[in-house]
Amino acid sequence: MSEEGLKIEGRNSVLEAFRSGKIIDRLYVLERSKDGPIQTILREAKKKDTIVNFVSKERLDQISDTKKHQGVIAVAAAYEYSSVEDILQKAKEKGEPPFILLLDNIEDPHNLGAIIRTANLAGAHGIIIPKRRAVGLTSTVIKASAGAVCYTPVAKVTNLNTVMKELKKEGLWFVCADMSGTVMYDLDFKGPIGLVIGNEGEGVSKLVKENCDFSAAVPMKGDIDSLNVSVAAGILSYEILRQRGI
Repeated sequence: MSEEGLKIEGRNSVLEAFRSGKIIDRLYVLERSKDGPIQTILREAKKKDTIVNFVSKERLDQISDTKKHQGVIAVAAAYEYSSVEDILQKAKEKGEPPFILLLDNIEDPHNLGAIIRTANLAGAHGIIIPKRRAVGLTSTVIKASAGAVCYTPVAKVTNLNTVMKELKKEGLWFVCADMSGTVMYDLDFKGPIGLVIGNEGEGVSKLVKENCDFSAAVPMKGDIDSLNVSVAAGILSYEILRQRGI
C-alpha cells in the first residue's frame, strides 16, 4: 500500500497535526516505543481512529523524507476528505436522487483514481471509502483522477456497513457488483442508489454483500471471467446513468 501523501515527521509536528484537526490517513511509529511523547501521539491517534503501524527503524528510515523522524511519521491525505452529509447535500442541490459509489477495500491507487474520474463523468454525487485496508487520497490517486477529485467528494468512514444502514434510512438501495448477480440490464437503477464495488482480488466482502439489496453482473462474452475493478465500476456507473436519462 502506498505511503504517498503529505508526510509529517517528528514528534512535535505530528502531535500538532493531530491537534489541529488535520486528517491523518496512517501513522508509523517505531516499534517498542513507550516514552511519554509517543504515548501522547498514540492517544491522539486513538481519538481520531487513525490506523497505526508499528515498524522497525529501517522501515521508518525508508519512508522518511527528512531522515529526522524521531520515531514517528504521519501520512496525511493529499486532498481533503468530505463527509457523507456533503455527498447527500450535493444530490439535493442538483435535485437528483442520490447516486453514491461505496468502495470495499480498493487497494490500488490507480484503480481508485480511475473510479473517481469515471464516477464524476457518470454523474455520481460522491464516493465512500473505508479507513482500513484501503488506499486513501494519495498523490497518485489525485493524478489518476485527472482532477475529478476536485469535483466529486470522497468521504472516508470507519465502517461501511454502519454507513449503509444509515443511508438506507435516507431511502437508498444498495447494489453490489458480483459476477453471479442479475444481469445489470434487468435491474432498476433509477431511484436513490449506492453502487458497491469490491476489492481487486476478493470482491465485495461477505458482510457488506449481505447488507446489499441486490447484486448486478456485467454481461461478458470473452474467454476470461473478470474485469478490472475500475472498468466494472465504469460500466455499471454508465448503466445507472443511462437508465436515469442522460
